[in-house]
Amino acid sequence: MALLRVAVFLFGLYIVGSTVASAVRTFVLPRSAGDRIASFVYSYSRRLFDYRMRFSDTYAQRDRIRALLSPVSLVALLPVWLVIASLGYAAMFWASGIDSFYDAWVLSGSSLLTLGFAKGDTFLQTLLTFTAATIGLILVALLIAYLPTMYTAFSKREVAVNLLAAGAGTPPSAIELLLRYNRLGRLDELSKLWEVWESWFAEVEESHTTLSPLVFFRSPLPEHSWVTASGAVLDAAALSLAAVEMPLIPNIQTAPQAHIVYRDPQAALCIRMGYLALRRIGELFQVQHKRKPSFPEDSISITRAEFDAALDKLTAAGVPLKPDRDAAWQDFGGWRVNYDSNLHALAELVMAPEAPWSSDRDPVFGGLPDHFKPLKNHAKKN
Repeated sequence: MALLRVAVFLFGLYIVGSTVASAVRTFVLPRSAGDRIASFVYSYSRRLFDYRMRFSDTYAQRDRIRALLSPVSLVALLPVWLVIASLGYAAMFWASGIDSFYDAWVLSGSSLLTLGFAKGDTFLQTLLTFTAATIGLILVALLIAYLPTMYTAFSKREVAVNLLAAGAGTPPSAIELLLRYNRLGRLDELSKLWEVWESWFAEVEESHTTLSPLVFFRSPLPEHSWVTASGAVLDAAALSLAAVEMPLIPNIQTAPQAHIVYRDPQAALCIRMGYLALRRIGELFQVQHKRKPSFPEDSISITRAEFDAALDKLTAAGVPLKPDRDAAWQDFGGWRVNYDSNLHALAELVMAPEAPWSSDRDPVFGGLPDHFKPLKNHAKKN
Protein backbone atom coordinates (compact mmCIF):
# COMPACT_ATOMS: atom_id res chain seq x y z
CA MET A 1 0.00 0.00 0.00
CA ALA A 2 2.89 2.34 0.77
CA LEU A 3 4.40 1.71 -2.67
CA LEU A 4 1.02 2.37 -4.28
CA ARG A 5 0.69 5.72 -2.48
CA VAL A 6 4.22 6.70 -3.56
CA ALA A 7 3.41 5.81 -7.18
CA VAL A 8 0.12 7.75 -7.05
CA PHE A 9 1.90 10.74 -5.50
CA LEU A 10 4.51 10.79 -8.26
CA PHE A 11 1.78 10.42 -10.89
CA GLY A 12 -0.12 13.35 -9.41
CA LEU A 13 3.09 15.40 -9.33
CA TYR A 14 3.61 14.60 -13.01
CA ILE A 15 0.07 15.75 -13.86
CA VAL A 16 0.52 19.05 -12.01
CA GLY A 17 3.94 19.60 -13.60
CA SER A 18 2.51 18.93 -17.06
CA THR A 19 -0.26 21.46 -16.44
CA VAL A 20 2.20 24.16 -15.38
CA ALA A 21 4.43 23.33 -18.37
CA SER A 22 1.42 23.68 -20.67
CA ALA A 23 0.69 27.16 -19.33
CA VAL A 24 4.35 28.16 -19.70
CA ARG A 25 4.52 26.90 -23.30
CA THR A 26 1.26 28.61 -24.19
CA PHE A 27 1.83 32.04 -22.64
CA VAL A 28 5.38 32.49 -21.37
CA LEU A 29 7.85 30.70 -23.66
CA PRO A 30 9.07 33.30 -26.20
CA ARG A 31 9.09 30.87 -29.15
CA SER A 32 6.76 28.48 -30.89
CA ALA A 33 6.21 25.21 -29.03
CA GLY A 34 3.50 22.62 -29.50
CA ASP A 35 1.38 21.77 -26.48
CA ARG A 36 -0.90 18.74 -26.19
CA ILE A 37 -3.38 20.26 -23.74
CA ALA A 38 -3.84 23.47 -25.75
CA SER A 39 -4.10 21.46 -28.98
CA PHE A 40 -6.70 19.18 -27.37
CA VAL A 41 -8.82 22.13 -26.21
CA TYR A 42 -8.67 23.86 -29.58
CA SER A 43 -9.32 20.67 -31.52
CA TYR A 44 -12.51 19.80 -29.65
CA SER A 45 -13.68 23.40 -29.56
CA ARG A 46 -13.26 23.55 -33.34
CA ARG A 47 -15.33 20.39 -33.76
CA LEU A 48 -18.16 21.92 -31.76
CA PHE A 49 -18.04 25.12 -33.80
CA ASP A 50 -17.82 23.18 -37.06
CA TYR A 51 -20.92 21.23 -36.05
CA ARG A 52 -22.73 24.49 -35.34
CA MET A 53 -21.70 25.84 -38.75
CA ARG A 54 -23.41 22.92 -40.46
CA PHE A 55 -26.64 24.84 -40.02
CA SER A 56 -25.30 28.09 -41.53
CA ASP A 57 -26.04 28.86 -45.16
CA THR A 58 -23.80 31.85 -45.86
CA TYR A 59 -20.19 32.77 -45.27
CA ALA A 60 -21.22 35.78 -43.18
CA GLN A 61 -23.07 33.50 -40.76
CA ARG A 62 -20.16 31.08 -40.54
CA ASP A 63 -17.77 33.98 -40.03
CA ARG A 64 -19.77 35.22 -37.03
CA ILE A 65 -19.72 31.76 -35.50
CA ARG A 66 -16.05 31.11 -36.25
CA ALA A 67 -15.07 34.50 -34.77
CA LEU A 68 -15.89 33.08 -31.33
CA LEU A 69 -13.71 29.99 -31.74
CA SER A 70 -10.34 31.38 -30.70
CA PRO A 71 -11.57 33.51 -27.76
CA VAL A 72 -13.71 30.65 -26.42
CA SER A 73 -10.86 28.15 -26.80
CA LEU A 74 -8.48 30.52 -25.07
CA VAL A 75 -10.79 31.12 -22.11
CA ALA A 76 -11.57 27.38 -21.91
CA LEU A 77 -7.89 26.65 -21.31
CA LEU A 78 -8.08 28.00 -17.75
CA PRO A 79 -10.83 25.65 -16.42
CA VAL A 80 -9.20 22.74 -18.26
CA TRP A 81 -5.86 23.49 -16.60
CA LEU A 82 -7.55 23.83 -13.21
CA VAL A 83 -9.47 20.57 -13.58
CA ILE A 84 -6.34 18.65 -14.61
CA ALA A 85 -4.28 20.22 -11.83
CA SER A 86 -7.03 19.46 -9.28
CA LEU A 87 -6.94 15.79 -10.25
CA GLY A 88 -3.16 15.77 -9.88
CA TYR A 89 -3.34 17.37 -6.44
CA ALA A 90 -6.18 15.05 -5.46
CA ALA A 91 -3.88 12.12 -6.22
CA MET A 92 -1.12 13.64 -4.08
CA PHE A 93 -3.50 14.42 -1.22
CA TRP A 94 -4.79 10.85 -1.31
CA ALA A 95 -1.21 9.56 -1.30
CA SER A 96 -0.43 11.76 1.70
CA GLY A 97 -2.91 9.90 3.89
CA ILE A 98 -6.47 11.03 3.08
CA ASP A 99 -8.51 7.84 2.77
CA SER A 100 -11.33 9.10 0.53
CA PHE A 101 -10.39 10.25 -2.94
CA TYR A 102 -13.47 12.47 -2.90
CA ASP A 103 -12.21 14.24 0.22
CA ALA A 104 -8.79 14.55 -1.40
CA TRP A 105 -10.37 16.12 -4.50
CA VAL A 106 -12.43 18.57 -2.37
CA LEU A 107 -9.26 19.64 -0.56
CA SER A 108 -7.50 19.98 -3.93
CA GLY A 109 -10.24 22.20 -5.37
CA SER A 110 -10.45 24.31 -2.22
CA SER A 111 -6.69 24.90 -2.39
CA LEU A 112 -6.40 25.57 -6.12
CA LEU A 113 -9.29 28.03 -6.11
CA THR A 114 -8.07 29.57 -2.83
CA LEU A 115 -11.49 29.02 -1.25
CA GLY A 116 -10.03 27.81 2.03
CA PHE A 117 -13.04 25.83 3.28
CA ALA A 118 -10.96 22.64 3.54
CA LYS A 119 -7.46 22.09 4.88
CA GLY A 120 -5.02 19.27 5.52
CA ASP A 121 -3.90 17.95 8.89
CA THR A 122 -0.27 17.03 8.27
CA PHE A 123 2.73 19.12 7.27
CA LEU A 124 2.82 17.50 3.80
CA GLN A 125 -0.85 18.23 3.23
CA THR A 126 -0.40 21.83 4.35
CA LEU A 127 2.57 22.20 2.02
CA LEU A 128 0.54 20.80 -0.87
CA THR A 129 -2.27 23.22 -0.01
CA PHE A 130 0.09 26.19 -0.24
CA THR A 131 1.59 25.05 -3.56
CA ALA A 132 -1.86 24.37 -5.01
CA ALA A 133 -3.06 27.86 -4.06
CA THR A 134 0.07 29.36 -5.61
CA ILE A 135 -0.33 27.45 -8.87
CA GLY A 136 -4.03 28.30 -9.06
CA LEU A 137 -3.24 32.00 -8.75
CA ILE A 138 -0.43 31.73 -11.32
CA LEU A 139 -2.69 30.05 -13.90
CA VAL A 140 -5.36 32.73 -13.50
CA ALA A 141 -2.78 35.53 -13.55
CA LEU A 142 -1.14 34.20 -16.73
CA LEU A 143 -4.38 34.27 -18.66
CA ILE A 144 -5.33 37.72 -17.38
CA ALA A 145 -1.86 39.16 -17.96
CA TYR A 146 -1.47 37.86 -21.50
CA LEU A 147 -4.89 38.80 -22.83
CA PRO A 148 -3.84 42.49 -23.18
CA THR A 149 -0.62 41.36 -24.88
CA MET A 150 -2.54 39.28 -27.38
CA TYR A 151 -5.08 41.97 -28.14
CA THR A 152 -2.33 44.56 -28.57
CA ALA A 153 -0.69 42.33 -31.19
CA PHE A 154 -4.08 41.71 -32.79
CA SER A 155 -4.80 45.45 -32.95
CA LYS A 156 -1.45 46.23 -34.60
CA ARG A 157 -2.05 43.49 -37.15
CA GLU A 158 -5.52 44.74 -38.02
CA VAL A 159 -4.50 48.39 -38.44
CA ALA A 160 -2.31 47.43 -41.40
CA VAL A 161 -5.01 45.13 -42.81
CA ASN A 162 -7.59 47.92 -42.68
CA LEU A 163 -5.22 50.46 -44.22
CA LEU A 164 -4.50 48.07 -47.07
CA ALA A 165 -8.17 48.12 -48.05
CA ALA A 166 -7.76 51.75 -49.12
CA GLY A 167 -5.07 50.79 -51.60
CA ALA A 168 -5.89 47.22 -52.58
CA GLY A 169 -9.68 47.17 -52.31
CA THR A 170 -11.95 44.64 -50.61
CA PRO A 171 -11.22 41.81 -51.02
CA PRO A 172 -7.55 42.81 -51.40
CA SER A 173 -6.07 42.40 -54.86
CA ALA A 174 -2.48 42.82 -55.97
CA ILE A 175 -3.60 44.12 -59.35
CA GLU A 176 -5.91 46.67 -57.76
CA LEU A 177 -3.09 47.86 -55.51
CA LEU A 178 -0.83 48.58 -58.49
CA LEU A 179 -3.68 50.19 -60.43
CA ARG A 180 -4.57 52.60 -57.61
CA TYR A 181 -0.98 53.60 -56.96
CA ASN A 182 -0.50 54.25 -60.67
CA ARG A 183 -3.74 56.23 -60.85
CA LEU A 184 -2.48 58.47 -58.04
CA GLY A 185 0.95 58.80 -59.62
CA ARG A 186 2.62 57.10 -56.65
CA LEU A 187 4.26 54.03 -58.15
CA ASP A 188 7.62 55.40 -57.04
CA GLU A 189 6.34 55.39 -53.44
CA LEU A 190 5.67 51.65 -53.36
CA SER A 191 9.00 51.13 -51.60
CA LYS A 192 7.54 52.79 -48.50
CA LEU A 193 4.66 50.32 -48.55
CA TRP A 194 7.01 47.34 -48.89
CA GLU A 195 9.04 48.64 -45.94
CA VAL A 196 5.93 48.90 -43.76
CA TRP A 197 4.83 45.40 -44.65
CA GLU A 198 8.31 43.93 -44.17
CA SER A 199 8.09 45.08 -40.55
CA TRP A 200 4.49 43.86 -40.36
CA PHE A 201 5.49 40.36 -41.49
CA ALA A 202 8.28 40.27 -38.90
CA GLU A 203 5.88 41.27 -36.11
CA VAL A 204 3.20 38.81 -37.22
CA GLU A 205 5.70 35.97 -37.36
CA GLU A 206 6.91 36.71 -33.83
CA SER A 207 3.45 37.16 -32.29
CA HIS A 208 1.62 34.37 -34.16
CA THR A 209 4.26 31.72 -33.47
CA THR A 210 4.65 32.70 -29.81
CA LEU A 211 0.91 33.15 -29.18
CA SER A 212 -0.62 30.74 -31.70
CA PRO A 213 -4.30 31.53 -30.84
CA LEU A 214 -3.74 34.84 -32.66
CA VAL A 215 -3.68 32.92 -35.93
CA PHE A 216 -7.42 32.27 -35.55
CA PHE A 217 -8.44 35.73 -34.31
CA ARG A 218 -10.64 37.00 -37.12
CA SER A 219 -10.76 40.56 -38.41
CA PRO A 220 -13.63 42.79 -37.23
CA LEU A 221 -14.96 42.91 -40.80
CA PRO A 222 -15.85 39.51 -42.31
CA GLU A 223 -14.36 40.43 -45.70
CA HIS A 224 -10.96 41.18 -44.15
CA SER A 225 -8.29 38.65 -43.23
CA TRP A 226 -4.62 38.89 -42.35
CA VAL A 227 -3.95 35.94 -44.68
CA THR A 228 -5.56 37.44 -47.80
CA ALA A 229 -3.90 40.79 -47.02
CA SER A 230 -0.56 39.00 -46.90
CA GLY A 231 -1.22 37.39 -50.26
CA ALA A 232 -2.20 40.68 -51.91
CA VAL A 233 0.95 42.45 -50.70
CA LEU A 234 3.27 39.60 -51.65
CA ASP A 235 1.71 39.28 -55.12
CA ALA A 236 1.87 43.03 -55.67
CA ALA A 237 5.53 43.07 -54.69
CA ALA A 238 6.23 40.09 -56.97
CA LEU A 239 4.41 41.75 -59.90
CA SER A 240 6.28 44.98 -59.25
CA LEU A 241 9.65 43.22 -59.38
CA ALA A 242 8.78 40.98 -62.32
CA ALA A 243 6.75 43.16 -64.65
CA VAL A 244 6.57 46.84 -63.68
CA GLU A 245 9.13 49.16 -65.24
CA MET A 246 10.50 50.91 -62.15
CA PRO A 247 13.41 53.42 -62.12
CA LEU A 248 16.82 51.75 -61.99
CA ILE A 249 18.65 51.86 -58.67
CA PRO A 250 22.48 51.78 -58.91
CA ASN A 251 24.57 49.76 -56.50
CA ILE A 252 26.65 52.64 -55.16
CA GLN A 253 28.85 50.38 -53.03
CA THR A 254 30.52 48.83 -56.08
CA ALA A 255 30.20 50.66 -59.38
CA PRO A 256 27.71 53.54 -59.29
CA GLN A 257 27.50 53.88 -63.08
CA ALA A 258 27.63 50.22 -64.07
CA HIS A 259 26.11 47.80 -61.59
CA ILE A 260 22.35 47.55 -61.16
CA VAL A 261 20.59 45.76 -58.31
CA TYR A 262 16.84 45.15 -58.04
CA ARG A 263 14.77 47.97 -59.47
CA ASP A 264 12.93 47.96 -56.15
CA PRO A 265 15.13 46.17 -53.58
CA GLN A 266 12.67 46.84 -50.77
CA ALA A 267 10.06 44.71 -52.58
CA ALA A 268 12.49 41.78 -52.59
CA LEU A 269 13.10 42.17 -48.84
CA CYS A 270 9.35 42.36 -48.21
CA ILE A 271 8.71 39.15 -50.15
CA ARG A 272 11.49 37.29 -48.38
CA MET A 273 10.26 38.36 -44.94
CA GLY A 274 6.71 37.52 -45.98
CA TYR A 275 7.30 34.00 -47.21
CA LEU A 276 9.51 33.22 -44.20
CA ALA A 277 6.73 34.42 -41.86
CA LEU A 278 4.03 32.36 -43.61
CA ARG A 279 6.34 29.35 -43.69
CA ARG A 280 7.12 29.48 -39.96
CA ILE A 281 3.49 30.03 -38.99
CA GLY A 282 2.49 27.16 -41.28
CA GLU A 283 5.01 24.85 -39.59
CA LEU A 284 2.99 25.18 -36.36
CA PHE A 285 0.12 23.43 -38.16
CA GLN A 286 2.23 20.88 -40.05
CA VAL A 287 1.82 22.59 -43.44
CA GLN A 288 3.99 20.81 -45.96
CA HIS A 289 6.23 22.85 -48.22
CA LYS A 290 9.48 22.48 -50.09
CA ARG A 291 12.46 24.08 -48.42
CA LYS A 292 14.03 25.32 -51.64
CA PRO A 293 11.35 25.41 -54.35
CA SER A 294 12.35 26.35 -57.88
CA PHE A 295 10.17 27.62 -60.70
CA PRO A 296 9.21 26.22 -63.24
CA GLU A 297 10.33 22.84 -61.85
CA ASP A 298 7.86 23.46 -59.03
CA SER A 299 4.59 24.87 -60.30
CA ILE A 300 2.43 27.61 -58.79
CA SER A 301 -1.34 27.93 -58.53
CA ILE A 302 -1.42 31.00 -60.79
CA THR A 303 -1.68 30.13 -64.47
CA ARG A 304 0.11 31.89 -67.29
CA ALA A 305 -3.27 32.96 -68.68
CA GLU A 306 -4.16 34.65 -65.37
CA PHE A 307 -0.78 36.37 -65.31
CA ASP A 308 -1.16 37.65 -68.88
CA ALA A 309 -4.69 38.86 -68.12
CA ALA A 310 -3.34 40.79 -65.16
CA LEU A 311 -0.66 42.41 -67.32
CA ASP A 312 -3.27 43.30 -69.95
CA LYS A 313 -5.29 45.08 -67.28
CA LEU A 314 -2.23 46.96 -66.04
CA THR A 315 -1.26 47.93 -69.57
CA ALA A 316 -4.74 49.25 -70.32
CA ALA A 317 -4.52 51.46 -67.24
CA GLY A 318 -1.18 52.92 -68.31
CA VAL A 319 1.08 51.11 -65.82
CA PRO A 320 4.60 51.01 -67.34
CA LEU A 321 5.51 47.37 -67.90
CA LYS A 322 8.61 45.53 -69.10
CA PRO A 323 8.36 44.41 -72.73
CA ASP A 324 9.45 40.78 -72.23
CA ARG A 325 6.44 38.96 -70.79
CA ASP A 326 8.15 35.55 -70.83
CA ALA A 327 10.92 36.86 -68.60
CA ALA A 328 8.36 38.60 -66.39
CA TRP A 329 6.44 35.33 -65.99
CA GLN A 330 9.60 33.47 -65.01
CA ASP A 331 10.50 36.16 -62.48
CA PHE A 332 7.00 36.26 -61.00
CA GLY A 333 6.87 32.48 -60.69
CA GLY A 334 10.29 32.50 -59.07
CA TRP A 335 8.97 34.75 -56.30
CA ARG A 336 5.49 33.22 -55.99
CA VAL A 337 6.73 29.64 -55.63
CA ASN A 338 8.23 30.54 -52.25
CA TYR A 339 4.90 31.29 -50.59
CA ASP A 340 2.23 29.71 -52.80
CA SER A 341 1.46 26.54 -50.81
CA ASN A 342 1.74 28.17 -47.38
CA LEU A 343 -0.54 31.04 -48.36
CA HIS A 344 -3.35 28.75 -49.52
CA ALA A 345 -2.97 26.36 -46.59
CA LEU A 346 -3.24 29.18 -44.05
CA ALA A 347 -6.24 30.61 -45.91
CA GLU A 348 -7.96 27.23 -45.53
CA LEU A 349 -6.88 26.94 -41.89
CA VAL A 350 -8.44 30.25 -40.82
CA MET A 351 -11.40 29.95 -43.24
CA ALA A 352 -10.41 33.21 -44.92
CA PRO A 353 -12.90 35.09 -47.12
CA GLU A 354 -12.48 34.60 -50.83
CA ALA A 355 -9.83 36.84 -52.39
CA PRO A 356 -8.11 36.65 -55.80
CA TRP A 357 -4.95 34.55 -56.06
CA SER A 358 -5.02 33.47 -52.40
CA SER A 359 -8.12 31.89 -50.83
CA ASP A 360 -9.90 31.19 -54.11
CA ARG A 361 -7.83 28.12 -55.06
CA ASP A 362 -6.05 25.05 -53.69
CA PRO A 363 -2.27 24.76 -53.20
CA VAL A 364 -0.34 22.86 -55.82
CA PHE A 365 1.94 21.17 -53.28
CA GLY A 366 1.46 19.95 -49.74
CA GLY A 367 -1.23 21.83 -47.92
CA LEU A 368 -3.05 21.58 -44.64
CA PRO A 369 -3.18 18.20 -42.83
CA ASP A 370 -6.67 16.67 -42.71
CA HIS A 371 -7.06 17.04 -38.94
CA PHE A 372 -6.64 20.82 -39.25
CA LYS A 373 -9.03 21.25 -42.16
CA PRO A 374 -12.49 22.79 -41.64
CA LEU A 375 -15.49 20.79 -42.76
CA LYS A 376 -15.66 20.43 -46.53
CA ASN A 377 -18.98 22.20 -46.86
CA HIS A 378 -17.38 25.29 -45.34
CA ALA A 379 -14.79 25.64 -48.07
CA LYS A 380 -17.14 27.60 -50.32
CA LYS A 381 -17.52 31.29 -49.43
CA ASN A 382 -21.15 31.82 -50.36
